[in-house]
Amino acid sequence: MKKKIRKAVFPVAGLGTRFLPATKVIPKEMMPVFNKPIVQYAVEEAMSAGIEEFIFVTGRGKVMIEDHFDISYELEHHLVNNNKNHYKEIISQGIPKPGKAFFTRQQFPMGLGHAIWCAKALINNEPFAVLLPDEYLKSSPTCLANMVDVYNNQADIEMILAYQEVAWSSVSSYGILNTGNKTSKNSLVEVNSVVEKPLAEEAPSNYAIIGRYILQPSIFEHLEKSHKGVGGEIQLTDSIEKIIPSHKTVGYEYVGERFDCGNPLGLLEASIEVGLDHPEYSEKIKDIIKRRLGS
Repeated sequence: MKKKIRKAVFPVAGLGTRFLPATKVIPKEMMPVFNKPIVQYAVEEAMSAGIEEFIFVTGRGKVMIEDHFDISYELEHHLVNNNKNHYKEIISQGIPKPGKAFFTRQQFPMGLGHAIWCAKALINNEPFAVLLPDEYLKSSPTCLANMVDVYNNQADIEMILAYQEVAWSSVSSYGILNTGNKTSKNSLVEVNSVVEKPLAEEAPSNYAIIGRYILQPSIFEHLEKSHKGVGGEIQLTDSIEKIIPSHKTVGYEYVGERFDCGNPLGLLEASIEVGLDHPEYSEKIKDIIKRRLGS
């Protein structure tokens, strides 16, 4: 019987250069999508999928992330004393249980594969999920919850990579799937191999990995030996490619809305989307947009 997916890794060591000067002090992952940090959406998605342990791979200057996922006694005390219990409930959401959040550092910016390798000791030879907080995925059930459901209910599947079709002009920005037969069940497709950021004319498909993974711990032996790949970084995709022959791997087609919050326009779009769903602010935001557009 397969081990359940209990652990998730959140790579949050990026420098966030596209958000400078804001990210000179504030971690990119703490930039808000409306009124909540980007990284909290990913943590809440993991919680919805039954994840029990949350592993953050941080970097220098990222202590704010650790503080965010802790209690704030003084603030909570102030809110209670001023009859603002609603806000106390808000700041308590998305906080892992005591002893279930772990933080380790990636000392050098050597790529996503290296960031995942930094979590090896905390994974303890278990299958695990990876969530890239830059990708805000809006759906219910969540993307990862659906992936975990597939993993739990199909005994032969060992690894799952979430994907979406992208424009051919964009494939050079993603890890791309080389696929076999697409099944009608659960939006799954067989994965024969993966390639990182290929040229459009060399890409095996336009199925782009979108930042949600279920992986096996055997990947660490390859990450440890990996050489620098595309962009001069240790790529997670390169090590996934090495273990696909010995681990049945499928792509899960994510059909919900997706926002790339790794750039300012994507973050703004996601903030507008979340704000338009907010029961208190939705109509006010619509009024602002109409007024700014002159309609």
